[in-house]
Amino acid sequence: QVQLAESGGGSVQAGGSLRLSCAASGGTFSSHAMGWFRRPPGKGREYVAATSGGGGVTDYAGSVKGRFTVSRDNAKNTLYLQMNSLKPEDTAVYYCAGWQSASHFYVESADFWGQGTQVTVSS
Repeated sequence: QVQLAESGGGSVQAGGSLRLSCAASGGTFSSHAMGWFRRPPGKGREYVAATSGGGGVTDYAGSVKGRFTVSRDNAKNTLYLQMNSLKPEDTAVYYCAGWQSASHFYVESADFWGQGTQVTVSS
């Protein structure tokens, strides 16, 4: 059973940057595609980005493409989300998530989740 713990959330002004980290334990990290979801205040969960087990394939939601970068360091069992040019509409709880497959991930949901970290972007 893979366990995930996010860190790096906080408050930032519009136009600023943050980097989220997700430390994984309890499994073979590189065997799992990994990604990020978010839940804005008062809204449903949204897919943000994902990467394959080896990190060679990445995918982004249209709303973050060109501003966010997902990456992973399999030697450190850690997933990252670099967020640049942040906007107030990026305010949300961000969740690290993973799939059982190394090569397939689904924007609707994931197989295991972290607890979430708050990101607040002020105008």
